[in-house]
Amino acid sequence: MWYTYLCSLNKTTIMEVYIMKKFECTACGYIYDEELGDPDNGVAPGTKWEDVPEDWVCPLCGVGKEDFEEVS
Repeated sequence: MWYTYLCSLNKTTIMEVYIMKKFECTACGYIYDEELGDPDNGVAPGTKWEDVPEDWVCPLCGVGKEDFEEVS
């Protein structure tokens, strides 16, 4: 999710801010938090869901990314 903010600092500056998301494994309930990543399995903190490798699997139950849903 992206938000655009307008700031007034002598001139108008546009700054985009990415709001980190969370995704839940539908099989076991594990939460992938973009802010935390999954460093034990090679995914650095701050890694967006779309940048997590396609072959990454849930560290608790082993299902793939296709079995995760965004948490609202």
